[in-house]
Amino acid sequence: MLVAAAVCPCPPLLVPEVAAGAAPELDAARAACADALGVLAAARPDLLVVVGPAERSGRGAHPQGTPGSFRGFGVDADVTLGSRDGTAEGSAAARALPPSLAVAAWLLGRTGWADAPIEGLGVGEPLEAERCLETGRSIAARAERVALLVMGDGSACRTLKAPGYLDERAAPFDSEAARALGAADVPALKALDAELAQALKASGRAPWQVLAGAAEDAGLNGSLLYEDAPYGVGYMVAAWS
Repeated sequence: MLVAAAVCPCPPLLVPEVAAGAAPELDAARAACADALGVLAAARPDLLVVVGPAERSGRGAHPQGTPGSFRGFGVDADVTLGSRDGTAEGSAAARALPPSLAVAAWLLGRTGWADAPIEGLGVGEPLEAERCLETGRSIAARAERVALLVMGDGSACRTLKAPGYLDERAAPFDSEAARALGAADVPALKALDAELAQALKASGRAPWQVLAGAAEDAGLNGSLLYEDAPYGVGYMVAAWS
């Protein structure tokens, strides 16, 4: 059963080494993420599952100990999903974490997470809503006390300089997503428009709907800890408990 969840954005710029001189611009987001992870630790879960957007090569399960890297962003920095306890062996170890889960691994390492075993799951943005919900339900049934760390960004079309250029639909989409995440509004997350989310380059839609499936019968309360679009991309941090 789902007992807690944290929702965080997943830009590699959250990692100060990647952001370099611009690192202070996301200090507030990093602090909010740390607070959200504190809620997960306080829930004392038996299992933590990290869910984030992934391209085809990064989709699927990533066991504890799977490595990740920010070398593709010009930084000689490596991370590991949880401790290197030998569970990520063979072909799984060769398939590195997608960027979203690498950011999650960095956040967990920064807070010194050691409260429960960790697994990662990369989901593709085109994944239809019902399959997202089914995935969430199966995750919630994995253990008596399950926690989720859900990575994903809102629209990438908030300003003229945003990655997806300016789209007038972006701000309303992000506003509703932020409201739903802050209120732990499961029906509203289920109702997010997948086609609109894809048009707005919102990478969080599928992971948020995995959360909605996991939380259907959990009765959790939510709190929105951060919402901004410093680079024309919607970043949100929320905690559910």
